[in-house]
Order: sequence, then structure tokens, then C-alpha cells
Amino acid sequence: MKPHQLAISGAIAAFLAVFGAATFPERAFAQGVAGVEPYTNQRIETVRVRIANPSPDAALNARVEDSVRTTLQLFPGEQFSQQRLDFQIAQTRRIRDVAGVDYDISFGRQGGLDIAIDVTLGESAAAEGRGLAFGGDFPLIYEKNGTYLRFKLDMLGLYYANNNAWYGQPGAMLAGNPLVEGTPAGEGYDDWVEAYLHYGIYGITPLAEDLYFYGGLSAITSGSSGQELFTDKTRSFTGIEDAYVGLIGGETDARGNRFSYNLSVGRQRFTLANGFLIANTAANGQERAALQANARWSSDFLALARLRWNTTMLEVFYLDPDELPILDTKTTYAGANLEFQPMANLNVGLSYVIAPESDFTYFTPLGGTAGTREGLRVYDARFTYTPNGPGAPGFFFGGEYAMQENANFDMDARAGWAEIGYSFPQAKWSPTISYRLARFSGDDPDTDTYERWDPMLSGGTGEQWVQGANHFKVVQDSNVIAHRLQARFRPSPKVELVPQLWAFYADSKTNVGGNPALTFLSDKEYGYEANLTAKWFVSRNTYLHGHIAYTWPGDGTKAALGGNADGWLSAMLFVRYAF
Repeated sequence: MKPHQLAISGAIAAFLAVFGAATFPERAFAQGVAGVEPYTNQRIETVRVRIANPSPDAALNARVEDSVRTTLQLFPGEQFSQQRLDFQIAQTRRIRDVAGVDYDISFGRQGGLDIAIDVTLGESAAAEGRGLAFGGDFPLIYEKNGTYLRFKLDMLGLYYANNNAWYGQPGAMLAGNPLVEGTPAGEGYDDWVEAYLHYGIYGITPLAEDLYFYGGLSAITSGSSGQELFTDKTRSFTGIEDAYVGLIGGETDARGNRFSYNLSVGRQRFTLANGFLIANTAANGQERAALQANARWSSDFLALARLRWNTTMLEVFYLDPDELPILDTKTTYAGANLEFQPMANLNVGLSYVIAPESDFTYFTPLGGTAGTREGLRVYDARFTYTPNGPGAPGFFFGGEYAMQENANFDMDARAGWAEIGYSFPQAKWSPTISYRLARFSGDDPDTDTYERWDPMLSGGTGEQWVQGANHFKVVQDSNVIAHRLQARFRPSPKVELVPQLWAFYADSKTNVGGNPALTFLSDKEYGYEANLTAKWFVSRNTYLHGHIAYTWPGDGTKAALGGNADGWLSAMLFVRYAF
């Protein structure tokens, strides 16, 4: 940094220590993502159709299996939707010689899901009707002649504890943070509990032979009590979650080529590919409570068109995320996403995203503004490659590279990641080990170009882009270089253990736009984290999840906090029941 810039920087640092968090709200504050959605939007690794009582007629078995696959339109590599699968299974029950269809979910070998479809042969009972309307069991309300209506209830209870949250320095780390109300967590041991209920009705009905109308309406009631990260206030909140309608259809030609389309509008959840750019389309915490449970995911509005031809998929979308009122940046996004398989076991994706509207401001190291997010343009390319195929032993690879520019000012921000791993499915506990390097650019104060990566709505789970259970709360996906060593162990198909080791470094010592306490760094070493996550599908309805994490500050963080920064220990456990 040049001499005159050093002098200016000292004054800016003092200003930011008091007002920085209020100035840069979206980047300076933690987001809680506990991974409470074990299925939704997770990547599908394998799909198996199993006939429970196969007929001696092999041709009959083959015809039924192919009909079920064609009707389900469920492919490895796409994102899982429980509502969609329930709808499609309702349609498979109408297939001739199919008496019943059910499914089972287990952990995949590379962090995704294995879906097993169980088919029972016999005389179809679809025309007779199922559900409460016909004297059946809850939660199915009505199923007959392709019309399917069911009630949804999702219940979660969570316990979370920290020792020395914010490295024991909440005063410095949360200075000016508008989410702070009362007493935040800090030095010593603090804990709290959260819970939510998600309840609603979802249904689908045929309009024509290959065209269906569907929709969903739900609400969430959430609450928090105890010493949370930002507050010790007990809160509860009820609000609409899903409220959408859509059309879905498609056909299979004589050669077996499959074409499908899905058009939807309304309040609903959306994840773009792996969540690198867009995952957290709703905000939690503050007046909405349930910060770590991350109860809410649905955007204020999503218009989505999804077209698929065999293994090629095109999405076009317009998104207005559901931000907290106190931090509403008035940002909207629009874009297109193309995913295809140029060769076996190689998945490639290309995305283009813009921000047509936004009040969010980018600030420069010298105290000025570069402009707003409005006019942001993002170009993204990615791939994953498993040479031996899903479920087979051997190496797997992945990578992504993205660029950001702005139509209204000079911006050139870059981000990307590369991963290599190896899977041992035949070994005890089916271990998988991988190393990932990710970089999100910081701003160079010696150039006129704005280069700090805008994290947008990046996030998801702790194995996607929530980088570190504790560290992500301090440094989100901007101006950071992150090394991750990760393993997966499956003592059983329903139990998974995921240990992680992290090392975090700043891309630039100038960190305007990040946590105010870390605005100017004397060293690029942010810190390190070790964590362990445990997951258990107790049943298809019950899911148990916990983690323990320890994070210790690096030299750059210690110096920024005056040399007084303690290690941060957190522990979390939740149980989720859904039907």
C-alpha cells in the first residue's frame, strides 16, 4: 500500500470499527446453516428401481421397470425434491401391473443421495382412490386418477452451544451490527435452543395425458430462546413459506429420448447448481428466530423454467430473495443455467447471472464507493468427473471458475475451486477422502478496478459453501483462500461421519466489506478449524444431525483483535421429523 493510502487507511479503520457493520451488513454478519434439510436440493448420485416380487416373465419385469423410470424422470446429477418425487410416484401407481411403489434414501459415497425405488407387482389400485377422502391414513388427503393431494408437517428441535464465540471478542467482532439486541454470545459458555414447525398442503392434478398442474402452500412457525450468537432475546415468528404453482409435462419418443419441462412461479426455494452462486434464497435469525436451524429457504418470488432433454438441462430464472427487513438490499437476480454430459461420468455446467436491481453498495479501500450491485454480471463454468462411475472405487475430480463484472463501473472479481478425491466403497465404512482449494478474490488497493468477490447468495450446507462451522460466521465467501481436507465414513448406509480440517487465508490484507474488526490485516492468516459432523437417517421420517467444531485464530486475526483472541468451540444437535 502506498504511503498516502496508509494514512487514509488508519482513519478509515477507526471509522469502520464503529460503523462498518452497519455499512456492510450483508457481508459482515453470520448466517446459520445447520444442514437441517437432509434431502432437499441435495445431489442425486444413483437411482435404482427394484421389483420386490419379480414375475417369472422377464419381459413384464423389464416393461414395468422401464415405465417406472420413464414416469419418474429422476436422473443422477440433478437436485432432489421430495415434493416432486412424491408427485411422480403417485403417477407410477397408475402404471399397469403396478400394485404399489415406495422409496428409500441413503447417503451416497460422494456426499449426495442414493435413491432406491421399490415396486410391487400386482393389480393396480390407483382407480380405487387412496387417502383420508377414502378412509385412508394421514398425511395423504386424496389420490385418484392422477390427482394427488397431501399434507406436509416438518418439525425440528435444535440445541446449540458455543464456548468463546467470536473468539471471545464480541465487542470488536460485532461492533455496529444491527442484528445485535441485548447481549450476544461471547467469552465463556453460552447455549440456546431453537425449534420450528413447517406445515402446508401440496398437490398435483393432470390437465392432459402428459401435462400436470401442481402447487404448494405452507407456513413456518419458529422460535428461539437462550444466549444466541447475536442476542439473548426470546423470539417467535410465523410467516408464509411456500406459495407457488406450476406446470410439468413431457414425453418419451420411440427411440427412448426423454423430453420434460417444468414451469413454476411464486414463493419457493431455488439452488443454482451446487450453491456456489445461489443457495440461501431466504434469511433467518433476528425477528424470524431459528438462526442456526435455518428454517426458511423460500424466496419472495421465483419464476423458473426448467427444460430437460435426456441428460441435458436448461434453466432460466428470475429471483427475488426473501431478505431480513432490517438488511433488505432490494436485490433481484436473473439468469440461465445449462448442464450436460459430453461423455460418460463427466458433468459440465455453464451459468450466467445478472442483478437487474439492487441497493447494495460496494465500498473501496479508500473510503469511497465503486457502485452498487445493480448491473452485476456473473459468468460461471464448472465440471465434475468420476472416471469409474458413481459408486465405483477410484478418483473423482471437480472444479469451477467464475468471473464478476458490472455494467456500471470497472469490476473484475474472480472465484473458483478445484477438488480431487478418492473413494473406497468396498473398504470398511466405505471411506472417501478429498482435498479442495477455493479462492474468492479480495480488492487490490493499488488498482482502480474493484476486485472483491461478491458472495451473492452462496451457502447451502457445511459440505457445500458454508466453509467452516464457526469460521464461516466470521469470514464468508469473499477475500478468502480456503484449504479443505475432508473424509466421509459410512458405518451403515443410513449413518455418515464427515470430519473436516480447514485452513483460511486472506487473498488481500485490505478487507473492506468484511467483518469490521478485520478491515485491515497485518497478516493474511485468518485461522484454522477442525470439525466433525454426524448424520443418521433413523427412518425416512426421522433425521438426527450433530456437529462439534473448534476454530483457532491465525496471526492476522489475532493482531486485528489486539493479540487477545481465544479458540472458539461449538457444538450442535438437532432432530427433525417430517412426513
